Amino acid sequence: MRDLYNHIDVRRAISPVSDADNTALVSQIIDRQGFESLTFAILAGSIADADATFAVLVEDGDVANLSDAAAVSDDNLLGTELLAGFQFDDDNETRKIGYVGGKRYVRLTITPTGNASAALISALAILGHPARLPVA
Repeated sequence: MRDLYNHIDVRRAISPVSDADNTALVSQIIDRQGFESLTFAILAGSIADADATFAVLVEDGDVANLSDAAAVSDDNLLGTELLAGFQFDDDNETRKIGYVGGKRYVRLTITPTGNASAALISALAILGHPARLPVA
């Protein structure tokens, strides 16, 4: 049976927002307890500014508030932060980046540069390889 539904948990990372400046969008802290894998799905809607770029950073740590946050090394990522980023002409596109490190807590940050107009952005955290099935 091809069942993805009972094998993943989907959580809000960054709520849909219309970002109109260069303020970084920092996700919810994702607690991986009970899951072996994590992929962030990034959704870009309309991007109004003609020269904006959006860089992606993934951080992890062992403390629930991520006071020990550190940038994730490339060998603990599936894909690259560069490829997960996007720019002004990437309207209505999606990106993804996976985490395979061993830390319990992970977050995603999207940092705009040159953004002076509305950019519609959101992100989801998709947790997989659960310790217990089915996932509620």
